[in-house]
Amino acid sequence: MKRLVLVCLALLLVLVLVLVYRAETHFTEQSAGAVSSQDLPDLDIAAASSRLAKAISYPTISYDNPDRRNDAAFIGLREHMLASFPRVYAAAPPRLLNEHSLLFKFPGSRSDLKPALFMGHVDVVPVDSATADQWRFPPFSGAIEDGVIWGRGAMDDKVTVFALLEAMGSLLESGLQPQRTLYFAFGHDEEIGGPMGAAAMAELLEDEGVEFEFVLDEGGVITQGSFPGIEAPVALVGIAEKGFVNLRLTVNAPGGHSSQPPDHTAAGILSQAIVALESHPFSSDLRYTKMTMDYVGKQSDFMTRLVMANLWLFEPVVANVLAKTPATAALTRSTIAATMLEGSSKSNILPTRATAVVNVRIMPGDSVASVREHFVNAIADPRVEVSTFMENEPSAVSPTESLGYQLIQKNIRAMDESVLVAPYLVIGGTDSKHFYSLSPNIYRFIMVKADAEGLKRIHGVNEQLPVEDYRSAIQFFRALLTDAARA
Repeated sequence: MKRLVLVCLALLLVLVLVLVYRAETHFTEQSAGAVSSQDLPDLDIAAASSRLAKAISYPTISYDNPDRRNDAAFIGLREHMLASFPRVYAAAPPRLLNEHSLLFKFPGSRSDLKPALFMGHVDVVPVDSATADQWRFPPFSGAIEDGVIWGRGAMDDKVTVFALLEAMGSLLESGLQPQRTLYFAFGHDEEIGGPMGAAAMAELLEDEGVEFEFVLDEGGVITQGSFPGIEAPVALVGIAEKGFVNLRLTVNAPGGHSSQPPDHTAAGILSQAIVALESHPFSSDLRYTKMTMDYVGKQSDFMTRLVMANLWLFEPVVANVLAKTPATAALTRSTIAATMLEGSSKSNILPTRATAVVNVRIMPGDSVASVREHFVNAIADPRVEVSTFMENEPSAVSPTESLGYQLIQKNIRAMDESVLVAPYLVIGGTDSKHFYSLSPNIYRFIMVKADAEGLKRIHGVNEQLPVEDYRSAIQFFRALLTDAARA
């Protein structure tokens, strides 16, 4: 018995030593970035901020109903861009697709280098009329006050479009002669999926046989305080993106007067189906959480390192904790959200048809087909028909060893070596989904800082961008474009 106790204690000691060793050695050490020499001595940030602010004043709103689009606003913005950046337009006269999307090509001298693509979008989401009076400045005023640029699109995503144009204009003025061909693609309908903008540009480029070394679109930001035990700011670079699908649940029934109802009406059967779905969530997948933590975990506290370095032991516990909060659950599994319901047209009429729409954001590894199968199995009721519409498969996972990721990481760190750079999973959708066939190296990042409150302003109230953050975005793109053009 004593020997058994000693053996158990020895095994326990070995286990503890293994856990501690992995906690101290598992995580990636981020090399210090060379301090950037791109200090933009020629940049008039006040003038650049005014150009962005004016761009915000054009209400280039994408509505679900395209007939509501304000074409004059999109035309006005394009005229403003041309007037602001004549050197850029002269070097790469853009192609106009489907009225409002712009595709620029800056030819390089070396045909053996695959081109690089930088993306953004000029459209914005509508402003909720219920919250319009909560804005400090009118959402399309483009006000600049207290060192901040205010308005819809300041972060999503006119900052990217105008920072790219400012950076390229500065580089052309300084005599840039790219070896690698560079493209800019600015869509006009990203907020409704990009069917006429990014999709059309991707199709055109595919028809022309273009393959990209890498693609950079909007996505992650520099955030702080979002990871336990990590005080340093973290730049999140999206290396994969969730897909999406809408599933329509339909129940047909005889109907009749509500005074003589059956045991279960069509609405009742439909409700049971929704409850069944919510009671059978998708399984957790910590691959992407682990990937992010592998890059930043070295800066976390010991207990966080101990747990995240040893998911082979602690994964069930971590998955359970992350599943309790919607924001973290969304990073670890395909999500189920019942969003629309329809039944009878009158309170005393039994519905002959009840329908629901359920939106699913699909993790890489799942698919539209596997989501539908999950629904059928979870509902387990032949009276409920399950069909799909408006679907997009999740992306492949782009490597962190590629030239594109390395250049992005290098230039983020060059701006501020205290910033950690980590790959992560984008849970929303971007225009880059249309370019999956054109490059295996697709990344998603916006060079802005945003804490939890700042992220709420994207698509929310008081969207804003500090002028100094805009300076950093221009500086970042100037350095990144320089490296991409010569790599």
